[in-house]
Order: sequence, then C-alpha cells, then structure tokens
Amino acid sequence: MSTQQPKPFEYPIRVGWADCDPELIAFTGRIPNFALEAIDAWWQSHMGLDWYALNIDRNIGTPFVHLSLDFSSPVTPRHTLICTVELTRLGTKSIQYRVCGYQGGTLCFEGKFVSVFVVAKVLESREPPADLLALLSPLVVEE
Repeated sequence: MSTQQPKPFEYPIRVGWADCDPELIAFTGRIPNFALEAIDAWWQSHMGLDWYALNIDRNIGTPFVHLSLDFSSPVTPRHTLICTVELTRLGTKSIQYRVCGYQGGTLCFEGKFVSVFVVAKVLESREPPADLLALLSPLVVEE
C-alpha cells in the first residue's frame, strides 16, 4: 500500500509593472519576496496562522538561514505567477520548503528555503511545539 504525497500548495501572485526592471522582467530581488509571500500563505492555509500570528500570538519565530534559487524562465506581468510550496524537510529545529514559480505552465524558478524555529522575543533556538509538529509532519514530501 503506497502513501499519497500531499499536493503542492498553490498561491497566485499578480506581477505588476512596478515589479519589473527596464528589461520588462521581474527584478531579481522580487523573486525571493514572491516565494516568501507564498510560504506565508502556506502557513495560513495549513496551520491556520500566518507568520505574524505565529510570532506575536505564539512567540514562535522562523527566521531563514538559507535561500537558494535556480532560474529557468523570466517572470513577467504577462501571466499570473503561480508559486507552489512544498514542505521537504522537518528537522528537530528547522524546516525546509521547495518553492516553484510558474507562469503560463512554464517553470520560471525553483528555490530551497530553510528556516529555524526560535523563541521569537529572544531569538533562542527551540523545537517546534507538539501541536505544530502534528500538523506539519504529514505534509513533508520527498525531494
């Protein structure tokens, strides 16, 4: 009996004129921002709270310790950018996501994003609480 992998979370982003450089493609620096916006929406969708609520209401921070992106096609305002988010690793104190950006069915970028769990007010390392682990664990997909 095989276990079914969770379907990637999809988050649509409107790429606007102000997101673009003189070459009429999205500024390189906007791409991580689009991906982080999608991860924040993933948290809201799967955990019922976004990063703001996680930090303010639960005193749990998740600062990033690694970001990497591979680009394969330009991002433009021509099509909606669909960012997919998958949880690819859940460690004892870290969490890793894969974010892919698609426009018009074409892969534009793929990235790896790693953050760590901390006590938000003092930025001390911590393990995620049991209730979040219970929600996060079934969402891990194989890379």
